[in-house]
Amino acid sequence: MARVNAEDKYRQMTETPIRDLILKLSVPTIITNMISTIYNAADTYFIGRISTSASAAVGVCLTVQIVIQSIGFFFGQGTGTTMSKELGKHNVDRANQVASTGFLSAFLLSFCVMIPGLLFKEPIARFLGSTETILPYALDYMHYILLAAPFMAGSIVLNQQLRFQGFATSSMIGITTGGILNMFMDPIFIFTMGMGIKGAALSTMVSQMVSFAILLVLHFKVSTARLSLKAVKISRENYKSIYIGGLPSLCRQSVHSVAMIALNTAAKPFGDAAIAAMSITNKVAGFTNSVVLGIGQAYQPVCGFNYGAKKYDRVKEGFWFCVRILAVILFCIALMEFCFPAQIIGFFRKGDPEVVRIGKLALRLRSITITFSSWIMISNMLLQTTGKVYRASILGFARQGIVLIPIVSVLPPLIGMLGIQIAQPIADIVTLSMSIPMTLGVLKTMREEPEAPLSQSTT
Repeated sequence: MARVNAEDKYRQMTETPIRDLILKLSVPTIITNMISTIYNAADTYFIGRISTSASAAVGVCLTVQIVIQSIGFFFGQGTGTTMSKELGKHNVDRANQVASTGFLSAFLLSFCVMIPGLLFKEPIARFLGSTETILPYALDYMHYILLAAPFMAGSIVLNQQLRFQGFATSSMIGITTGGILNMFMDPIFIFTMGMGIKGAALSTMVSQMVSFAILLVLHFKVSTARLSLKAVKISRENYKSIYIGGLPSLCRQSVHSVAMIALNTAAKPFGDAAIAAMSITNKVAGFTNSVVLGIGQAYQPVCGFNYGAKKYDRVKEGFWFCVRILAVILFCIALMEFCFPAQIIGFFRKGDPEVVRIGKLALRLRSITITFSSWIMISNMLLQTTGKVYRASILGFARQGIVLIPIVSVLPPLIGMLGIQIAQPIADIVTLSMSIPMTLGVLKTMREEPEAPLSQSTT
């Protein structure tokens, strides 16, 4: 692989037919997300062979991982959206500056999560929903996840920066290599070496470090924008750009973390099987999300480059193409989840019929509304990449925060476990109703005219 000339990349992103360009970018991004989901699911699968409490511990610790990932996505999406628009305007130096500042900031901030996390593991685990039987497993798993924090956040930033420049294949190589390695190491560390849940967490940590190293090498080798300490500039302008591009992702990730706490807390009175079932359901949902995110992430650099180049017709054409193709894919996935929920849940925890019973209904109910994600996700990507930060943030916050958390706080005491199982479908319906007017308004006003000043484009 060789570094691509900025002008060649500009022509590729602004002149290639939209459908061909998005399909080309979506394949590696979907593969990247699928592998990431698979190696996360590998932990669930192998840990499920240990015990139900161990499976539940993964769900508890998922919140810690989401917090770490939030840092990576905030700076990765924040720098990536700015980079793609600046490269669309031929401002390579500005892209270098934002990329370098965001990467260093994410790496340092992740240490601020790692250190207090290691010092206060037990109270954190209890706060996240651990029961006495889950706690020992959660502490062992959380230890290595926290040690991996800088590499986990750094990998996400590098992955997003490569992807936003249109180097989806390079980002795929870095992420999938670590993911495949993790899948091989999991059974070796857990069973062959007898490390149990510690082995699963250690495997995750090593895979994150490998991914980080590969992505860093690829970034220096192919990226149009260059990372360097000289380019780092701590300024209000840079952080404002990162904030505008990254806040919607931070809202999505952060509120997801809070929602996981709320789900675990709501499921706690129903026992370890309930926590494990919802944890497995969320892991299964991750496979669907990998497709949704893959196509959405393929659209983002196309949207960013063309919005920066003021080619708004291509922005809109890409939006409608992504919504249509994603709706078809999600409908097929929904049919499979609706028809075979017991088999899917049982794959992860076959030996516990109570886990299968609870998870089966949750998965079937979720399948009814997942097709709505085609509009919700692509709308969020459009709003975020074009700088409509407040609309994108509200939409990113809506599903998990405005809707899901209140539902799991109110319904379970009234209707039991069903209140948790129906929470996500209700959240999908409400979020869709919010996203339609937000997005149609932006599409309607988008014209082939000079871009509005930043202060006018963030409302």
